[in-house]
Amino acid sequence: MIEISFGKLVLLALIALIVLGPEKLPHAARTAGVFMRRIRTGWDSVRAEVERELQVEEIRRQAKEAASRAEAAQAELDETLRKMRPSGVPSNPTPSTAEPALVSETTPEATVAVATDATPTKEVPHGGA
Repeated sequence: MIEISFGKLVLLALIALIVLGPEKLPHAARTAGVFMRRIRTGWDSVRAEVERELQVEEIRRQAKEAASRAEAAQAELDETLRKMRPSGVPSNPTPSTAEPALVSETTPEATVAVATDATPTKEVPHGGA
């Protein structure tokens, strides 16, 4: 900022007193004060806005870095799973709980496979009875 020493300030006050006179000097000082306050407030708001924008940009940069790290970790996990899984095994080898398991038991008579949930299996003879 502009450096104004006490001597320069006194010199400016004397010049203003001579040029404006004692009647207009207080009004001019108030006007100059209001003008300086507006300039300072405007400058502070611009500086605050620039700082906010810089913070937003920093947050965006960090979010992009985090997203790229997450994508890299996901790709690494997918690659590891691909290496661990044999090529002939489906991606979800365990049966779903929504799909009942089919159980087939062989007996001297022909039997039909019976769907089971949590109830015991029941043999149903095929073709008669």
